[in-house]
Amino acid sequence: MSQFQSQSPPPLRHPVPTHPAYIPEPPSTPVSPQGYQRYSSSPGPQQQSAPAMQGYVPGHVPAYTSPFAHNQPQPSQHPQGGYHPPSQGVPPSGNMAAANGAGNIPPPDFGAWGIDGATAQLGMQLGHSAVAAGQEYMQRNFGTLFPSTNLKHHFNVSNSYVMLKLKLILFPWMHKPWVRKVRRTENGQSEWQPPREDINSPDLYIPVMAIVTYILLTAIHKGLEKNFNPKILGESASRAIAVVVLDFIFVQLGCYFLNIQGSSQVVDLIAYGGYKFVGVIATILAGFLKSGPLWTLVFIYSFLANAFFLLRSLRSVVLPDPSISISTNPNPTTTVTVNPAQRRRRITFLFFEAVLQILYMAILVRI
Repeated sequence: MSQFQSQSPPPLRHPVPTHPAYIPEPPSTPVSPQGYQRYSSSPGPQQQSAPAMQGYVPGHVPAYTSPFAHNQPQPSQHPQGGYHPPSQGVPPSGNMAAANGAGNIPPPDFGAWGIDGATAQLGMQLGHSAVAAGQEYMQRNFGTLFPSTNLKHHFNVSNSYVMLKLKLILFPWMHKPWVRKVRRTENGQSEWQPPREDINSPDLYIPVMAIVTYILLTAIHKGLEKNFNPKILGESASRAIAVVVLDFIFVQLGCYFLNIQGSSQVVDLIAYGGYKFVGVIATILAGFLKSGPLWTLVFIYSFLANAFFLLRSLRSVVLPDPSISISTNPNPTTTVTVNPAQRRRRITFLFFEAVLQILYMAILVRI
């Protein structure tokens, strides 16, 4: 009976999981041309890219290797544990913003154009020197004729000034007085008030806008006659500029031969010569009505208005008031006495300038 007595079974022991001693490399596939690349989840400092079973110790359980680890690139390591910098073709992660254009723009690569660094720097220096020389030349030759401060002064206008000035040009006999206003600066010098504050002050806004409007109206007039050509715009602009330049040269020569010192600035004379385009525009608009007598009447009235306007405006240029000394004059403290003979010659020159306006305006309206 004792031999049939049951005995308790031995306790169960769970087997210790072990990994196969060697995992063969799978063949290369089109998706993975270089085959699987197995990386240990916890690589040691001395672990290299040698096969996994190199240096295998029996009884040692190697670390588990994921078959999907080949999709995760690992940074290469220096044989002594240092980190290799990335290749030149791939920017590091810290410079991705600069590589994508979000950072600073890199300097131009002159080497790609076949230019070395020394030649590029020499070219840049020569370019800067040429630009500086050009600016100095323009300032020395044209800065005195058209200084930036004078241009800003003559474009300092307002809406109310433009409306009142157009009324003054078209109806000059209704205006009084014609004397320009003077103001004192912080340095104690005298200067003309800007057009915004003085209706008698010349400006460049109305002449420039009138010339542009004249060119456009000339093109429209040719278009209504079915005779438009793009070269008409250039011809109209050239004709307008030529008339303004001829008028300016005539006034300047008259001031030179009559020894008119302390005359108005160059910009002032150009502005006075550009006001005639207001009457020219009125004449061209009257020509759209296809009425010969009306066109002639408007042309004669525009000429008379412009001539009277120049007689009163240029009087301060030809016959300046000695009691007013402006800081922009060549000799502001010098008082020039005009004898009766000189006064008569200057007044004759002023009338001749007013009469010449009919010739200038006839050239402009002949479109």
